[in-house]
Amino acid sequence: MTTDPAPFTAADYAARMAAAAQSAADAGLAGLLIAPGPDLAHLTGYRVTAETERLTLLVLAAGQEPVLVVPALEAPDAARAPGASALTLRDWADGRNPYEVASPLLDVTGRFGVSDNTWALHLLGLQRELPATSYVSLTDSLPMLRAVKDERELERLAAAGEAADAAYAQILHLPFAGRRESDVAADLAALLRVHGHSQVDFTVVGSGPNGANPHHEAGDRVIGQGDMVVLDFGGLRDGYGSDISRTVHVGEPSAEEQRVHDIVREAQQAATAAVRPGIACQEVDRVARAVITEFGYGDRFIHRTGHGIGVTTHEPPYMVEGEERPLVPGMCFSVEPGVYLPGRFGVRIEDIVTVTQDGVRRLNNAPRELAVVE
Repeated sequence: MTTDPAPFTAADYAARMAAAAQSAADAGLAGLLIAPGPDLAHLTGYRVTAETERLTLLVLAAGQEPVLVVPALEAPDAARAPGASALTLRDWADGRNPYEVASPLLDVTGRFGVSDNTWALHLLGLQRELPATSYVSLTDSLPMLRAVKDERELERLAAAGEAADAAYAQILHLPFAGRRESDVAADLAALLRVHGHSQVDFTVVGSGPNGANPHHEAGDRVIGQGDMVVLDFGGLRDGYGSDISRTVHVGEPSAEEQRVHDIVREAQQAATAAVRPGIACQEVDRVARAVITEFGYGDRFIHRTGHGIGVTTHEPPYMVEGEERPLVPGMCFSVEPGVYLPGRFGVRIEDIVTVTQDGVRRLNNAPRELAVVE
């Protein structure tokens, strides 16, 4: 049974903020402006549960103390965040221009990296106060800000993966035939929560022809005897993500169904085995795609091979053609090749892996064989 990890400390958050500020300086930026969302949670531990039009903004710059600008009515919550003691809170009350509070913290001619989910309302407000400033998204300027995980983050990702494995092991013993996809999806969500997830982000259940749609949303289709069923589910446990895919079959599969599953499994194994420090992200995609293409299904592998995972279930780095960034120890991402035959069925197998000093470690260890369910 997975034990709860020790909480992150103020020192952990201080180190993250300092590293982010230095990364910004190294990238030629005056600093970073972080709005509520995954970047703010990662850097400070402050999770804003109800976003409003009121400005909340973390300002980071090398050689400058971190400052979190918050509405006065939310300052008590911000002060209780795990990383609050590593920064200065500066609040503003309704009726005051919040951009007058934030603007003195910024270089008046600086170029700043901003978190992707920053509201345009707030950037425009800052530009009115500081018209010589400019802004670039973190996806463009610092896409790897959260990509390399430390040991305590890896501990959480491993626990989330173990929980997803346990949910999969249990779903195999529940009935599929004669039930709606949405019923099985509800079972998966409940099992993730039983195994410690505080948030369920998705429960894809694609039966029969619906399995040929990689992002099919579980619906009212009744699962029948002879169906392939793609299961893809995950969420957050202790603030870090899980994401696993397995394909099962109701009753014994046909020779073709078994063959396609075997091909995808071979591709997933080959791509995982290729992971090591220094290779380009796109090489993981190329290895998986080469196997599937060799067996004649290359045009039916219609998505990238993987995506990063951390405080969100989808984030950089991406295992896709054209991504030449090298893998670094501590990066965590999915390896999830698939084959999709329109109108018939689909197959996907997915694990979360992390790059080690000399290779790869799987964070999902659930069986990858084609499981037969009832």
